[in-house]
Amino acid sequence: MSNHESNASRLSGKNIADTVAANNSFHTLGKALNAAELNHVLKGDGPYTFFAPTDAAFEKLPKGTLENWLKPENKAELISVLKHHVLVGLSPSVEVAKLTEPKMMQGGTEKIRKDGETLSIGGAKITQCDIPSSNGVIHAIDKVIVPTKH
Repeated sequence: MSNHESNASRLSGKNIADTVAANNSFHTLGKALNAAELNHVLKGDGPYTFFAPTDAAFEKLPKGTLENWLKPENKAELISVLKHHVLVGLSPSVEVAKLTEPKMMQGGTEKIRKDGETLSIGGAKITQCDIPSSNGVIHAIDKVIVPTKH
């Protein structure tokens, strides 16, 4: 285990789902995870890297998008969108900076860009890096990444 992994484990006894629930920037994300019934995945062993859209990121979606995703009949689409924000494995920001097009849990890929000190994934800027959890790491992002449909 690297120093970073052991530090992350010591810093937070909460798993990713509980860390999201306890963070004031992720209320909307918490509701979406509940609606998609994905909390059990993010409470699992992992490790996971979660690119977590903030409340402000959800507010940038076209009007009605989130409400539509939260409807029970659209659960599959919501699950797809949320899983598109999860990378299997532990990738602190120093590792994310080395990635180019990682495969997300949902199956699609997203481009990672580094512009000076700013990292972005799928056009979403990482606004807060390396939020520790017991089963991975969270990076807050400023935009919801919607996977492209094939």
